[in-house]
Amino acid sequence: MTLDRNLIRERLRFYREMGIGPLYRREPGEAAQSFATEVADEPVPLDSIADVSHPAEVDRAGRLRLILDDIGPNCQRCKLAKLGRKQIVFGTGDPHAELMFIGEGPGADEDAQGLPFVGRAGQLLNNMITAMGLKREQVYIANIVKCRPPGNRTPERDECDTCSPFLMRQIQVIRPKVIVALGATAAKNLLGVNDSMGSMRGRFYDFSPPRTLADTSEPFECKLAVTYHPAFLLRDPRQKKEAWKDLQMVMRYLDLPMPKRAPEGS
Repeated sequence: MTLDRNLIRERLRFYREMGIGPLYRREPGEAAQSFATEVADEPVPLDSIADVSHPAEVDRAGRLRLILDDIGPNCQRCKLAKLGRKQIVFGTGDPHAELMFIGEGPGADEDAQGLPFVGRAGQLLNNMITAMGLKREQVYIANIVKCRPPGNRTPERDECDTCSPFLMRQIQVIRPKVIVALGATAAKNLLGVNDSMGSMRGRFYDFSPPRTLADTSEPFECKLAVTYHPAFLLRDPRQKKEAWKDLQMVMRYLDLPMPKRAPEGS
């Protein structure tokens, strides 16, 4: 069935407004040899996307839009609203993603663009995703808090708790098979523990997002793995080998093809 181009444009505009994107084009294998390499992806023209008319995709995207609408364009629920943030950074990626990455919070680049992981750490995360044999638009990326903490400081407990219900609703909608917590802040908030990175890495946790009384969807459980935040890897490249081990563990669980050799520089 051929959809009217105006209808397709409307649905694509809907995705843009909701924060799904930007979408990226990569040549096969590009950046998989070195996920520390700076990359400059070119956005794929949205009119070239063929599957936006899939009813289930629109439904899941619509549910994410409802969450974004509930947050509002100028959320004032915590003090981050008054500490210099420019906009909400909701999340980006495939609403049907099997793999979800959750970081700490937006930085300056993310606050300016309204998208998570678009600065230097985001470029490294792009390369990590590519090293796994995936594309950025095949995963979903979000943060523990949706507003930039001043000076990129660690989000405080009350700020994390305020944002948590919205993140849990995002997870409930996307229903990934695996969540990768990027860094200690994300891991501790998702798992409700106060352990070291060394004790949290190297294993899977069973994770089920808390449900609300208004949630009518079926409960679900996924796996959660912990690895280093890309910003930390930029500061200490020696840990890239350990991060690659964590990603390989996730790849095996998702039955992704394993590369013949590790990415260079990992």
